[in-house]
Amino acid sequence: MPKNFIPQDQYFKKAKELGYRARSAFKLAELQDKFHFLKTGLDVLDLGAAPGSWLQYAGKLVGQNATLIGLDLQSIQPIAKNTKTFVVDIFSEEAVKLIQKHHPKPFSVILSDLAPATSGQKELDHSRSLELSRQVVALAERFLAPRGTLVIKVFQGGDFDAFIKELKGQFGRVEIYKPKASRARSFEVYVIARR
Repeated sequence: MPKNFIPQDQYFKKAKELGYRARSAFKLAELQDKFHFLKTGLDVLDLGAAPGSWLQYAGKLVGQNATLIGLDLQSIQPIAKNTKTFVVDIFSEEAVKLIQKHHPKPFSVILSDLAPATSGQKELDHSRSLELSRQVVALAERFLAPRGTLVIKVFQGGDFDAFIKELKGQFGRVEIYKPKASRARSFEVYVIARR
């Protein structure tokens, strides 16, 4: 066995066993266990949805009568009849038009596991993460139902507190949580904002 051999991540193994496309499904599972925002019949918009593990997990909880839509810059292999996915940039007007066309009513849940391509420079990655997160919030302003829940991944850094303060001005309740399924060295956290 090579000297620097590291056993495969336990969540990666578990994801493969359960048929999830990525270990990130367990982050969403932990968030759901704590905050209970996914319920039968609730429609879901997933931003940065590739490869589709959050859509897989959410789909099991909201059921076949709910609609799930996933957007990403990468294509996503088909998941279920009630799940539509599109290759689109969330900063584009095309993204807005796609959402309006395929789901004219507001979503009860908007999810974002978006992350920038990391540079290894913490503050630069943090800044790019906040740029993505602010766009997610802008889309939530248009497409989140009045009593809906927004879940966003954010990289912590110097402007994190200011971002949370902004969210608290827009949402009634804002909570921060780091799932155990996040890698220990990661500075990602999840923000759960409710109207």
